[in-house]
Amino acid sequence: MDGQDTAALKSLAQQDPVANVFILAHLRAVGTAAPTSGGAGIIGVFDDGVLVGACWAGANLVPVQLDPALAGAVAGAANRSGRRYASAFGPAPAVLAIYAELLELGHRAHEVREDQPLMIIDGPPSVEPNPGLGLGSLADFDRILPACAAMFEEEVGYSPYLGGREFYSRRVEGLIRQGHSLVHLNEAQEVVFKAELGAVTSEVTQVQGVWMNPLFRGKGLSSGYMSAVVEHAQKVAPITSLYVNGFNVRARSTYERVGFRQVGTFATVLF
Repeated sequence: MDGQDTAALKSLAQQDPVANVFILAHLRAVGTAAPTSGGAGIIGVFDDGVLVGACWAGANLVPVQLDPALAGAVAGAANRSGRRYASAFGPAPAVLAIYAELLELGHRAHEVREDQPLMIIDGPPSVEPNPGLGLGSLADFDRILPACAAMFEEEVGYSPYLGGREFYSRRVEGLIRQGHSLVHLNEAQEVVFKAELGAVTSEVTQVQGVWMNPLFRGKGLSSGYMSAVVEHAQKVAPITSLYVNGFNVRARSTYERVGFRQVGTFATVLF
C-alpha cells in the first residue's frame, strides 16, 4: 500500500478501534500508509478497487479487519517479501489463518498462543489506584531498561538484546520521552512495578509490558498498580485495553478485579 491508500486504511481500521489500535497509532504517528524508511509496509487486499483487509508487515505481522479467507493472499505476499518476522499478533481467527498458510510455506513457529483475551475498561477502576505509580523519567533509564528487558524475556523466552541492544533501548527511551512509560521506584530506587502504553490513539490506549519485580510478587499489589495504570491511561484516551495469555489465570483475575472485561480474543504466533 502507499500514501493514496491512507484514508481507506484508516476507515477500515476504525471499524474496530480497539482491535486495530496498533495500526491506528501508526497512522496517527506517521500520517501515511506508505512504507516506512526501514522497509516495513502494509499489505492490502482489494476487491474491485475497494480495500477489504490489510496486514502490517514489519518486524511483526498484524492483520487489520482481515477475513481468514484472505489469509492466503497475505501470507503469500509476506513470504515473497523475504523479511523475517518475529511474530504475528492480533485477532485470533486472522492470525491463526495467516500462520496456517505460512506453515505451508515453511515458516514454523516456536510457540503459538491461541487464546489471549482482549480486554477493555472504559470507566473508573474498581480498586483504589496505587499513588506510587508515575511517569518514567530519562533520569531513571538505567533502572527502567533492565526491568523492561526482564519482562520481555519472561514473556517471550529470549532476550530483547538478541542481535543488538540499540534497537530495544531506543524503543524504551522513546516510550519514556512520549510519556508512555509508567513506573514505581521505591526508596531503594528499585523498580517495583512498570507498564507501558504501547499503542495510543485519541480513542484507545493499549497497555503492554506489565511487570512486577519478583521480590514484590504475592503481596496483593498488582490490582492497585493496574488501577493506577488505568487512571494514567484515561488521561490520554477514554478506553484502556490490553490482551493477556489465556493461561495466565492470576493476571486475568487481577484485570477483572480492576474492572476490565473481555471484548474479543487475540492470538500471538512467535517465530
